[in-house]
Amino acid sequence: MKTTTLRALAEPNRLQIVELLRGGPLSVGEIAERLGLRQPQASKHLRILSDAGVVEVHAVANRRIYKLRHSAFQELDAWLASFRRVWEEKLDSLDDYLEELQSKNGNREGKP
Repeated sequence: MKTTTLRALAEPNRLQIVELLRGGPLSVGEIAERLGLRQPQASKHLRILSDAGVVEVHAVANRRIYKLRHSAFQELDAWLASFRRVWEEKLDSLDDYLEELQSKNGNREGKP
């Protein structure tokens, strides 16, 4: 996974753009309007997202339409999956330990 992806998503306006694009492709003007940004600001954020591989752009007449690149999020999900596996293993170990403690405490309580 590229650190540029995380850096791009760390900025609140860019994260809001990504959230907007989850609903489908939008033009720069639509994004700017919905987020209350000036069009040059929205274009700057979209350029950074594009450079990071998070969005792709298609020209339609004189409009630029942006949409999410699913592969960027698949890469991010694969990276996060490695952390999920580690935490699942740790939680499984904790469950085993707690069950062991409970069975020991149950044996003590049953003895006179």
